Amino acid sequence: MPKPIDTSAGTPAELGFAMPAEWEPHAATWLGWPHNETDWPGKLDAIRWVYGEMVRKIAPGEVVRLLVNNRAAEKQARSYLARAGADLSRVEFIVHPTNRGWTRDSGPICVRRGKGRKAELAIVHCHFNAWAKYDDWQKDRKVPETAARVLGKPLFHAECHGRPFVIEGGGIEVNGRGTLLTTEECYLERAVQVRNPGLSQADYDATFRRFLGVKHVLWLAAGPVGDDTHGHIDDICRFVNPRTLVLIRETNRRDPNYRPLAENWERVPDLRLENGSKPEVIPLPMPAPLYFEDYRLPASYANFYIANAAVIVPTFNDPNDRVALGILSELFRERPVVGIHAVDLVLGFGSLHCLTQQQPAAS
Repeated sequence: MPKPIDTSAGTPAELGFAMPAEWEPHAATWLGWPHNETDWPGKLDAIRWVYGEMVRKIAPGEVVRLLVNNRAAEKQARSYLARAGADLSRVEFIVHPTNRGWTRDSGPICVRRGKGRKAELAIVHCHFNAWAKYDDWQKDRKVPETAARVLGKPLFHAECHGRPFVIEGGGIEVNGRGTLLTTEECYLERAVQVRNPGLSQADYDATFRRFLGVKHVLWLAAGPVGDDTHGHIDDICRFVNPRTLVLIRETNRRDPNYRPLAENWERVPDLRLENGSKPEVIPLPMPAPLYFEDYRLPASYANFYIANAAVIVPTFNDPNDRVALGILSELFRERPVVGIHAVDLVLGFGSLHCLTQQQPAAS
């Protein structure tokens, strides 16, 4: 049995931990059963069926750890998942009340050290505060503590200058080799949804290194119109392997997304990875605009999730669905790339990646 990890002995990086890439083997995927009516007005029942499809695609390759508010919610979830054809033997229900189901942002961000049988896992608590926008986050903030207890893993509390460091899983993207991607809109904005007042880019870079074990941070500019998180990277740009990125591109010059997304592309020639090499950057199209009443929704093909058994991709009944699935199929040849209907899902201002959080395999 490995010696217990003393989290007071240093930061994760000082103790040899680093955040693995999403395509590396998972032990499990964490989800939170949907219950907040305000996230999907009039659509909550439809969203539960989307969860059924997600679990049906993910469970063949890994355990699904599903947070439920209570045993009545577990009974409801079991019914929907069973009728959707999901393998319930691969689902572990964990009673933990949540405010919302966006587990990418509130769930356990895992770091790992060592390889093979000597690999060890730990969780980094990043002090979720509902994107510095909503008041109801207190239950969600406790998810990493519950995960650490359930898994029997050590919990590191991320901090900077003696204060809790607030980020979300959807605001960061890593290649598992030392490079992290994020955006200025999300974390350097001084007036809107400010997670960590007073922190500079240098503070963020240093804290990412200390608690996620990265060596190099790349900053893009901004994300699509309608993003409730104010610039999460997982709607914009994703690693598909250690040296290759997909980056969304809007080709319609009259679309409000054209200018902010073009600015990201203007930075591409200057991007360098942890070893100084240039990444390959492949364009991913955007679907046609989707609206709820007069509000533009943040529909993006970049919000895919890389599970062990499949890559699940949001689709929007759009001609570019086929284009995006084709591009990603060429990039993920070792596992099937499947579309999941997300027109209802994106009404909650997020999609498949936003709902999931991977638990890396420890060996």
